[in-house]
Amino acid sequence: MRKTVLVFGLISGIIVSVLMYMMLPAQGEKMNFDRGMITGYITMIIALSTIFFGVKNYRDKVNAGHVNFGKAFLIGLYISLIASAFYVVTWELYFRTAGSSFMADYTQYTLGKMKSNGSSDAEVLKEAKEMKTMWEAYQNPGVRYFMTAFEILPVGIVVSLICAAILKRPKRKGNQVV
Repeated sequence: MRKTVLVFGLISGIIVSVLMYMMLPAQGEKMNFDRGMITGYITMIIALSTIFFGVKNYRDKVNAGHVNFGKAFLIGLYISLIASAFYVVTWELYFRTAGSSFMADYTQYTLGKMKSNGSSDAEVLKEAKEMKTMWEAYQNPGVRYFMTAFEILPVGIVVSLICAAILKRPKRKGNQVV
């Protein structure tokens, strides 16, 4: 299982890192927040599709065509954890080199969108205070790592559950599951 997880985890991590870096703006360019979330999650799903292939590879080539739901889920979870680590490192490299204005740009985008959608000045001011608090927390690398990992890890868990449900094939002895 370890080899399968490492191989497919590394593949997933490289895919998510390359796609993420390709879609992030260069220093001085503005991020497109309207499409950013959708393209970000599509990128994650593409990279995490390796979970399917990893579980299938383990089931068919390593474990004689059998894998139970729990083992399949664990394989997917471990692949997700490796991909998440790559995702966090890639974001951190980007943030430290070209993305230092991310939170200021995101705050400006969010508040501008609220104003254009007719939010009251009080609502905009409240949101500005909350975003300032979030920005202050985001300055702490541990908080930033956690927040970044929490973007991709839930997607990995969902993909792992789906793949485990699709690919499970327990051993049978006669009519009994062993």
